Amino acid sequence: MENVVLIIHLLLALGLIAVVLMQRSEGGGLGMGGGGGGVVSGRAAATALGKLTWILAICFIITSLSLTIIAAKKSAGSSVIDRLGVPAAEETEAPTPAVPSAEDLLPPAQGDNAPLIPQAD
Repeated sequence: MENVVLIIHLLLALGLIAVVLMQRSEGGGLGMGGGGGGVVSGRAAATALGKLTWILAICFIITSLSLTIIAAKKSAGSSVIDRLGVPAAEETEAPTPAVPSAEDLLPPAQGDNAPLIPQAD
């Protein structure tokens, strides 16, 4: 069911893009507005494309909402961590790493006259 709605959603998105790109620019917001009226102005085609745009947009919103509802029903009561299949931290007891003490990090003493910095021979 989800795949069918998703395919319809994608087709509606492509159709909506195509219909919007086919429409004539009326505003001239970018200075590219179509000019010239006359007997054949293309106004009837613009209204038909406008209606088709509204229909496709409403169907696109409906499929978006239905995909959201389907996804919410699929994941109801579960967590992302549950779906990963990784056991929770409290269920597994990992051994704690041993922290070395300060005496383990110091080099062994060689007497009172031993240099603090080892010298290369």
